Formats: sequence, structure tokens, C-alpha cells
Amino acid sequence: MSETPRSRETEGDTSTGLPQRRTGHAFAHTPHRSDSRPPQTPRGARQPDPGGRPGTIPPVPGRPATPLLIAALCGLLFSLVTWQVLVSGPLLAPDRALSRALVSTVPDSVTERLSDLGNIPVALPVLALAMAYAARRGRLLAAGAAGLAMALVPAVVIPFKLWTARPGPLEPWAAGYFPSGHTATAAVAYIGAALLVRPYTHRAWPTAVALVLTGATAVGLILRGWHWPLDVLASLLLCAPLLLGVGLAVRRGPVSRRSTRRSSG
Repeated sequence: MSETPRSRETEGDTSTGLPQRRTGHAFAHTPHRSDSRPPQTPRGARQPDPGGRPGTIPPVPGRPATPLLIAALCGLLFSLVTWQVLVSGPLLAPDRALSRALVSTVPDSVTERLSDLGNIPVALPVLALAMAYAARRGRLLAAGAAGLAMALVPAVVIPFKLWTARPGPLEPWAAGYFPSGHTATAAVAYIGAALLVRPYTHRAWPTAVALVLTGATAVGLILRGWHWPLDVLASLLLCAPLLLGVGLAVRRGPVSRRSTRRSSG
């Protein structure tokens, strides 16, 4: 085989020399993908994720369906409880027994105060303040969703009260106790307010406080004898889809600058 000029130059090179970077055609040429996209996205051109960190997050399939599944499950359970109330089904026997065992076990002065947490003059201002705060921070969609959820509470609860006409534990001559309107008001007001405020606190205490207030309202209603346990359970099941809608609206809103700085720092 005859030697080429390139091989002779290679033989003449000494092993002690530093490697030289060639600036010929091989280094000047940038390979291209068959789909006309660049081979690698430059680090500076990558879009930040919602938390402000570099890089992108690939979509997670199936995650948007989770709230729909939870809402469907709550709707199914609410339909089951409503059917039992309408036909005086077997679920009503343990419901009455549990109510008789719990009513008046705590002084009325205490349970009445707990029940009052579900009154509109008490619960609605809490939600209104949270809505105003969220709207001031630019989350108009989330604030509107919370207000809509509260407006739907009487629109949904009252027809079921009239349809079922269930008497109360201490007032068998009255009707319209199913589902519990006070429980629904407390759940949407307090938990809805927590959903609006929590993105700016970066803590779990708003949710914890909301759950305590909602649970205290439900317990007070049962212990005082204003509602059967199934009345309270049905209200929580009925409000779950409304609160899931508020949660979705909150997650679709803009990320606060404060949260972005904390994530990037």
C-alpha cells in the first residue's frame, strides 16, 4: 500500500506534542436530525417548570382523570345514601342508633357553638376574605370558582331537602334535614378558603385549620341533635366535587413570584 501524505505527516509527529484541535470541515459541520430538530436543546433555551427550576416536566398521563374519579365516587356514594333515606333502607337503623348514643353527650352550650361555625354570617366572611386576597394576587379564576362553589351550595342542597323530607333527630314532626346545609356551608367556605390561601403560605396549616373547623361543625350538629350522621356524611360527599373544582382552578392559576423565588433559591 502506498503511503499518503497524511500518513507520512503522522509518522513525523512526535508523541510529546499536545493534541491540536483541527478547525476543518469535520468540526465545522453540525449534524442534523432527520426530523429537522437540533440534536440537543441548549441549556439556556430550556423552559422553566412551574416551580422555576430549569428544564421541562413531561406530561403525566392519567393525572387529570384523578379528580374526575374522586368526584364520580363521591357522587355514587351520595346517590346510595340518598336512596337509603328515600326508601328507609337498612342504613338508617345504625344511623339512628348512632345518633341516639351521641346526642347530648356533650353540653349543649358547647355543641351549639360548634354548630354555629356552619352559619352563613360566620363562614361566608372567611371565604370572602380569601377570595379578595386571591383576586388581589391575580388568581381571579380561582376566586371566581370558590364563589361559584358557595353559590351552588343552596342551589343543590335545598332541592334534596324538599325531595327527601327527612325529619330531624329531635324534631320528628319537621322535615328537610337531609343533607345538612350547615355542613355544606362550612366545608365549602373553610376548605375553599384554605385552597385559595395555601399557595402563598407554603405550609399545610390552612388545610389543617379548615378541616378542624369543618369537622367541628359536623360533630357539633350531630351531638346537638340538629342532624343525623348520614345527613352530615351526605353533605361532605356532595361538596367534594365542588371543592375539587376549586382545587383545579387554583392549580391552573399563575404561580406567585414568592413561590418562584423560593424554588429557585
